[in-house]
Amino acid sequence: MYSRQEASRIKTAFWTSFGQYMKPIPSAWKDKVNWLNYKTGIKDIFFRMHADNKQASIGIELTHHDAIIRHYAFEKMQLLKPMLEEASGEEWGWQLESFDEHGRAISVISIALPHVSIMRQEDWPALISFFKPRIIALDAFWSDAKDIVEMQLQ
Repeated sequence: MYSRQEASRIKTAFWTSFGQYMKPIPSAWKDKVNWLNYKTGIKDIFFRMHADNKQASIGIELTHHDAIIRHYAFEKMQLLKPMLEEASGEEWGWQLESFDEHGRAISVISIALPHVSIMRQEDWPALISFFKPRIIALDAFWSDAKDIVEMQLQ
């Protein structure tokens, strides 16, 4: 078992390493991008990477507090499912109703890697190999989908 401070230090070390590893990679628009804090440019739509002591996941979170608006955005994103799957080369999970770490209702489009732990440094290559191609695929997808999503949500 790790103390809270030790667990925080290990997680920070991983995310710092991953950020440094990804830093030289440009976005689909050929711009510099902060891969760890990816800016979608649309309010209430976020790309999130998560790793704990059981699994890793990456996805798109729709966080609008109004369930009707959030569900509408989710339906519009579902229309782009073929684009996402083409960009990533894999099928993603779609959850209309989920909850974030603070208990707030969200919608999530994600994919997970089970049986890895951010707390085990020997799992870090697997985590990096999981996150890297998927965040790049999300960026490629978003370079084509962002304008469509913006138009649909206006």
